[in-house]
Amino acid sequence: MQFMASKQPENSLLGPESDSQRTLYPYVTGTSVVALKYKDGILMAADMGAFGFHSRSSSLFFSCFVLEVCCFKRPGVASKLKCSYGSTLRYKSVERMKPIGKHSLLGASGEISDFQEILRYLDELILYDNMWDDGNSLGPKEVHNYLTRVMYNRRNKFNPLWNSLVLGGVKNGQKYLGTVSMIGVNFEDNHVATGFGNHLARPILRQEWHENLSFEDGVRLLEKCMRVLLYRDRSAVNKLQIAKITEDGVTISQPYSLKTYWEFSAFENPAQGAIGSW
Repeated sequence: MQFMASKQPENSLLGPESDSQRTLYPYVTGTSVVALKYKDGILMAADMGAFGFHSRSSSLFFSCFVLEVCCFKRPGVASKLKCSYGSTLRYKSVERMKPIGKHSLLGASGEISDFQEILRYLDELILYDNMWDDGNSLGPKEVHNYLTRVMYNRRNKFNPLWNSLVLGGVKNGQKYLGTVSMIGVNFEDNHVATGFGNHLARPILRQEWHENLSFEDGVRLLEKCMRVLLYRDRSAVNKLQIAKITEDGVTISQPYSLKTYWEFSAFENPAQGAIGSW
C-alpha cells in the first residue's frame, strides 16, 4: 500500500504526527481463489467481483479476508471476477488471474491495486530474466519463492501488500502449486485456496481430489467449490473464470455463470433453530 498524505488546517488540534500515515486497510478487494493439480497441469478458478471497503468496515473486512482469496470446458484456473468498494460491488469484470512468464499462472485475493503492484514487480523480474537470453526461464517454483520474499519483506516494513496469492505452473513436466499470504506464510500442496475458500472449498477438495484427475473432472470440482462459495460468501458473485496451465501454456476462459438453486429450506429461514441468532 502507498503512503497517504493529508494536510491539516493551520488551526488544527492534531499534532504533526498525524500529517502523514500509512494506509492500514484495503479499499477495493477480490475474494477467494481456488486451484488444484490435475493430470496434465494446474487448474485455477476465481470470480470477477471487486468490493470496496472504507475505514469503518476495515476491521470486519480483514477478519473475512483472513478467513477466506461462458463455460470453460478445458483444463484451467478459476477466479472470481469482481471487486467491491466498501460493502458495494463496485467492479464486476475484474480479472484476478494472470500468466507470469512462460511457465506460471498467478491468482490473487485482496486489494486490487496491490495486486497490480505485484504484477509490476513480476514484469520487471521476467524482463530481467529474459535479458540474459541464455535459453533458460524462471519456473513456477522460482517465481513462488520470489513472491514469498516480497510479501515477507513488505510485512517487515509494516507496509504489507494486502493480498493472498496462488502460484501454479508446469516446467519440464513437473507440476507446481503454492500459496503465500500477506505476511509471507507460504506452502505447496496438491490443492490450495485463499479467503473463505480455505475454509469452505478445501474440505471438498480433500475429499474428492485425486492425482489422476481429468480436466473435465477438475473443472467440475472447481465449479462445485465456487458454487458453495457463491452460496456462503457474501463477497462472491456468479461470474467467474477458469484457467489452466500446462506445458503448452496458459488458457483462461471467458467469464461465465454457474447454475444455482436458491429454494433450499435452509436459505428460506436461515435463523430457524439458531439459538441467540439475530
